[in-house]
Amino acid sequence: MKTMKKLLALLMAMVIVFAMTACSSSSSDDSSEAESEVAYIQDQGVLVVGITDFEPMDYKDENGNWIGFDADMATAFAESLGVTVEFVEINWDNKILELDAGSIDCVWNGMTLTDEVTSSMECSNAYCNNTQVVVLPADVADQYDTVESMADLTFAVEAGSAGESQAEANGFATTPVTSQADALMEVAAGTSDAAVIDALMAGAMVGEGTSYADLTYTISLNEDEGEEYGVGFRKGSDLAEALNEFFAESYADGTMMEIAEKYGVQAAIIAQ
Repeated sequence: MKTMKKLLALLMAMVIVFAMTACSSSSSDDSSEAESEVAYIQDQGVLVVGITDFEPMDYKDENGNWIGFDADMATAFAESLGVTVEFVEINWDNKILELDAGSIDCVWNGMTLTDEVTSSMECSNAYCNNTQVVVLPADVADQYDTVESMADLTFAVEAGSAGESQAEANGFATTPVTSQADALMEVAAGTSDAAVIDALMAGAMVGEGTSYADLTYTISLNEDEGEEYGVGFRKGSDLAEALNEFFAESYADGTMMEIAEKYGVQAAIIAQ
């Protein structure tokens, strides 16, 4: 009888262990599925993209629609996933908080791949080169052709941007603003002496034939080391790998360069 009781107890223990293992396996499978942000986005039917007003990457046309190299690429990527795209204008200094809070699915806005960005986000491969340049009123630009000559100027910079980092690294007095577009407005209005913005934006918005014909851009503050743009997702997101595959395909079939040429940034595109 005792032998029979021991055998029954052993069998019961094996059943419990098997059930726990099965539950653990099922839970693991469910967790794996839950961790797929590609599947989540496809289930929701929309990719929410965090941006700022940053011509030629993201800006509005005359009808109020978001266009630009990044905007068009984001739209095409969303279509490749079988979903629509939604653009949300964010405070650039809060981009990591917005992403982690789930109010956006990615940051796609000419974002420099800094140490802070790559440590806080799951980033795509770099797709574009850039530098930070100084913007000044054209009528005084010849007086400021070196970093040393600019020591007494006040600089408008986008808070949390690579431009702000470069200005501070060079010891400039800075006035943080919400966007690079606002930094240009500060200089145009005379409330700041100069601004530090992305070279791609300066090329599109400053000088003859642009909205800021009385401004010009001069020296690059990081031309030697340069910088690269990437797209940021939440840490561990499989959307980054999906985007890398999309970048490679769109570069190979010419789509990426066609969009780049449309917005005049083809020379900055990195081969995928």
